[in-house]
Amino acid sequence: MSHTVGIRQAQKQKTRQALLDAALGLLEEQSLSSLGLREVTRAVGVAPTAFYRHFRDMADLGVALVEETLGSLHVPIGRALHKDGDEQRIEQTVALIAELVRTSPLHVRFVARERHGGVAPVRAAIAEQLRRFTDEVVQAFADEPESAGWNEEDLRMLAGVYVDHMMATGYAFLEAGPQGEERVADSARRQLRLISLGRRHWLD
Repeated sequence: MSHTVGIRQAQKQKTRQALLDAALGLLEEQSLSSLGLREVTRAVGVAPTAFYRHFRDMADLGVALVEETLGSLHVPIGRALHKDGDEQRIEQTVALIAELVRTSPLHVRFVARERHGGVAPVRAAIAEQLRRFTDEVVQAFADEPESAGWNEEDLRMLAGVYVDHMMATGYAFLEAGPQGEERVADSARRQLRLISLGRRHWLD
């Protein structure tokens, strides 16, 4: 009996992932607000009613794509943030973003388009993920000597600059393509070094 349940669960998860992957492919050239549920189910080869076993609506599917794109980054970004010294942190952060774009360009394009798009729950989900990243940057930086004397508002402003820079770097990698990857990486490193320099002299 448990074996049968396990097979059903695996099949359900497989169909759910197929719906996410199909939607992501269809979203390469359009926004989520213009994508129809029937387009997605047709691409997977399931009946429209099957969609509702996995998602409440297209907005719910979009929120799942946000989680798939950004949710998995918290652990590796956390490791990068806790590297000793600015240079190691910069190198690992830029490399991590480059790898994400290299392996998941459709995910990055989706977030870039929908961050200010027309589907409110998806915008909110992206904003929440970015807020979590900001909190993690604040936590990582709060106890470092460079942050001595900083108030919470300034720390959060600095963290927001880092998070915005990570997002902008992802979009830049995406637009530049493989041929422009090293150019974008070099520019991203230099910008982060400038931010780090400003941080060290903020209270001067």
